[in-house]
Amino acid sequence: MFLYVYDIKHKNRRDFNKTKRMFYYNLNKLNLEPTTRITKSTIIVSDGQERIMDLFFKNFKQKTKNIVVFKTFVHSLEEL
Repeated sequence: MFLYVYDIKHKNRRDFNKTKRMFYYNLNKLNLEPTTRITKSTIIVSDGQERIMDLFFKNFKQKTKNIVVFKTFVHSLEEL
């Protein structure tokens, strides 16, 4: 599994809302499983969806420079 942690940066509230709307609109078009979104700033995907998410974040980062993304490989994940 791969865990993506992202943060949407903004200069002002208007830019933040615009970037956030674009981000979630495009993310919803990927039709990921409901269990992939853990919180509002983390996404976990299976090994088979790694390439899809990498391309999604790469393309989104090229469109707008207002996002920071970190990716890590996870062996197991449990809720506390």
